[in-house]
Amino acid sequence: MTLPTPTVAVGAFVFDDAGRVLLVERGRPPGVGLWTVPGGKLEPGETLAAAVAREVLEETGLVVEVGPLVEVVERISDGYHYVILDYLARVIGGQLLAADDVRAARFVPEPEL
Repeated sequence: MTLPTPTVAVGAFVFDDAGRVLLVERGRPPGVGLWTVPGGKLEPGETLAAAVAREVLEETGLVVEVGPLVEVVERISDGYHYVILDYLARVIGGQLLAADDVRAARFVPEPEL
């Protein structure tokens, strides 16, 4: 089996003022129906921080301040190969909604994770 060229993507651990983390339910492959942090593919010429802010806004309607890189994850499955750089982020504006490829979005307290 030949795997595709790895795709660089970003994710965001977004926290609100109450310390809850933002999770989204994926609406398209890969990971349909899974709850995860918002994120997606890097666009040509886009910085990592700009990609984080754009993906969060597109998927949830929230404006964030992007913080430091917290982890790098590699996912290889079902014909996909992603290298995902996850950042911390803090909400600074917008209104929470589920948009783009997201079925649902909500803030979750740490004990529910």
